[in-house]
Amino acid sequence: MVFEGLIKSYTDLIKSGDARSNELPFVRNPIYVVSAIVLYVVMVIVGPRIMEKREAFQIRRLLIVYNFLSTAFSLYMTWEFIRCSLLKEGFDLFTELIRDDDTTPLTMALINVHWLYFISKFIEFLDTFFFVIRKKNVQISFLHVYHHGSMLMLQWSMVKYVPGGGSYFGPMLNCFIHTLMYAYYMLSAFGPHMQKYLWWKRYLTRMQMLQFIMILSHSSCCLLMKKVELVYHAKTFHTIHLVYLTTLFWLFNHFYQKAYNEKKKI
Repeated sequence: MVFEGLIKSYTDLIKSGDARSNELPFVRNPIYVVSAIVLYVVMVIVGPRIMEKREAFQIRRLLIVYNFLSTAFSLYMTWEFIRCSLLKEGFDLFTELIRDDDTTPLTMALINVHWLYFISKFIEFLDTFFFVIRKKNVQISFLHVYHHGSMLMLQWSMVKYVPGGGSYFGPMLNCFIHTLMYAYYMLSAFGPHMQKYLWWKRYLTRMQMLQFIMILSHSSCCLLMKKVELVYHAKTFHTIHLVYLTTLFWLFNHFYQKAYNEKKKI
């Protein structure tokens, strides 16, 4: 009886969601996302142990190429989000209605770039993989692992249920921040001689926290508007945003205080 109930719930989960985004790869069935997160956690736990008695890999050129491509990809997604939302005539910045039958070109472009953003969260697992094989274990903090794993699950659920118009704001800001972040990583990969040009690292962390505040404010405004009740699943996801981003802001602020303010006291 319990097994049959679980099977029915799983089947209903696969069938549910936005008809347009549900047809995109890796969206309909949660097995891909769950499997990726499980493998990611296994890599975080087992990877450093495998590398413990091995020499760290020297992959400077690979890092430069990877971070350059990530910068370009993030910049492209930032523009697409802006083009399909902020620059779209009549687009409601807070409570854009989600309709399965809306397949106009700009709407579909917005859904597609949101899907690309979701796919980028798979790719970003390489950030951790590179830390592992370079034996930079200090970089694999709870914040790092929690952020990477939870973002994949969150973006999968948002693409599946509230793609594009219902959840464009957070991904748009995050793509902009990632453009700057991967540009920083690319420059730092060139070597120690670049450090004098990377004085703006602490401001990047501040911008990440400001991003969280802006998304929290956006979700709060959306929840205060009665029209949000008309948007399929929007109220639920804006509430999830409020809780999730509060945890991220706290963790990033803790990192910032420890990394910069405590150094000043020494």
